[in-house]
Amino acid sequence: MPNTMETRAFLERAIAAGRGEIPADLVLRNVRVFSVIDGSLTDTDVAIVGDRIVGTHGHYRGEREIDGGGRIVVPGFIDTHLHVESSLVTPLEFDRCVLPHGVTTAICDPHEIANVLGVPGIRYFLDASERTLMDLRVNLSSCVPATAFETAGARLEIEDIEPLRSHPKVIGLAEFMNFPGVLARDPGAIAKLAAFQDGHIDGHAPLLSGLDLNGYLAAHIRTDHEATTAEEAREKLAKGMTILIREGSVSKDLEALAEVLTPDTSSFVCLCTDDRNPLDIAEEGHLDSMIRRLIARGARPCDAYRAASWSAAVAFGLRDRGQVAPGWRADIVLLDDLEECRVHSVIAAGRPVDEDAFAARQPLQPVGLDSVRLQRPVAAEDFRIEATGSNESAVIGVVPGRIITEHLSRSLPEGEGGLQADPASDVAKVAVVERHGQNGNIGRGFVSGFGLQGGAIASSVGHDSHNICVVGCDGASMATAVNRIAELQGGFVVARGDTIMAELALPVAGLMSLASFEEVRHALESLRIAARSLGCTLPEPFLQVAFLPLPVIPHLKITDRGMFDVDRFALLG
Repeated sequence: MPNTMETRAFLERAIAAGRGEIPADLVLRNVRVFSVIDGSLTDTDVAIVGDRIVGTHGHYRGEREIDGGGRIVVPGFIDTHLHVESSLVTPLEFDRCVLPHGVTTAICDPHEIANVLGVPGIRYFLDASERTLMDLRVNLSSCVPATAFETAGARLEIEDIEPLRSHPKVIGLAEFMNFPGVLARDPGAIAKLAAFQDGHIDGHAPLLSGLDLNGYLAAHIRTDHEATTAEEAREKLAKGMTILIREGSVSKDLEALAEVLTPDTSSFVCLCTDDRNPLDIAEEGHLDSMIRRLIARGARPCDAYRAASWSAAVAFGLRDRGQVAPGWRADIVLLDDLEECRVHSVIAAGRPVDEDAFAARQPLQPVGLDSVRLQRPVAAEDFRIEATGSNESAVIGVVPGRIITEHLSRSLPEGEGGLQADPASDVAKVAVVERHGQNGNIGRGFVSGFGLQGGAIASSVGHDSHNICVVGCDGASMATAVNRIAELQGGFVVARGDTIMAELALPVAGLMSLASFEEVRHALESLRIAARSLGCTLPEPFLQVAFLPLPVIPHLKITDRGMFDVDRFALLG
């Protein structure tokens, strides 16, 4: 806060209101403040001036007073790592969708849109961060593209992102997912790491351990959301990393990591969603869901709420929030029940959250409305896979609830159209179609785990380069789905033959809808039903499709250049 006459006047008013000499701007009466430090509950008023708490443990007068009805007050929740784009709605709709669940701060990495649009995509999120009611913070995308084995819509070097560092909403450098590049001392990776040595650097190190983990951490990388086992998390904690327990729509690590959250570790454990869509948010919740599930699995409420607030603030250098106490930012959640984390209402930066507050935000113009640029429409024969003479073909093995995949081998039937899908053995075709208008590449392969018995499902959300990924049992259905996505300028499509069974348009960079989150939720319900009618057994098939092209997550993936062995970090021959 700058040393100005306005700041001095604010401080004088805050001090006077905290002492009870003058009315506060807002007073929450008849509430019980829950301490994330010692787990105590205190009957009190909470006095607020501007965006700051100025009084607790006492009785206050306010220009506006709200009766809390004896509800429990906790600090606002902080989602420490997410991609707003994966909510499938624009940042302002994400704000309206998630803030009522108690998430008053979200730390986003806009690398999805950055892979499509480059710096203008990041600037779109920085502009959004100045309009949202929640405090939307930005980590600058570090790996665009994630690897050299895929075609992205943009490439960002240190010269592109460093000028954005001075923006007041920027925290630091986002998840450094190219861990092989770090370990190999790739010059581009080293340049980015060197520029942020005095700031925060977010980690992304799935299954990394031992000396390789030591080398990665030596680059001043401090956090990780990719731990999927308690053993992995404990090694990383022991080596100084803060662990972000992740529970998204596809990556579900809470069950495996719940035991790691203890009184000893809760100051070094945070919560994040990474990728979560409106349907799951409506059915399960957001960080509120994670808190209640952690408590149900034995975590002390103090530890669960601390991880969701204080620990997150400390880990990311947000030193003004994380407690309900005088002098702290007035991000407050009122709960009907502590252990169930039932959110009644939310105050963000001293402002009660309601539809009027959302309606008063400054509009944000969409970007990237013409980003799907196929060089030509695809046809069934584009998905032909020639036999190689080997008895076995590499197959991506999908593991429900995880983005880590298996490297399988299967003997597949051969016909006039080359190697065929084998629905009886749960093997479908998968392809990635380059959509940035650069080379027209199509990578082809096979995947198991979807349960498809016919038709195809396709998505223009394809982490991280966001080409079109399609899974199907026949070329005709796959071509129908891909071409429809091009017509929509991005989206999700379920097709059988030449029939479109369900769809959701995502025209903002091929990643986000212009509709409300309620409309997106309804469309996702229709898509889920359509996918199930094709035999799909996955609870969230579309984001699972979206992670098949992610070549920095073990073990076997696919890009527009072909099947990719992540363990060898090389394309299959």
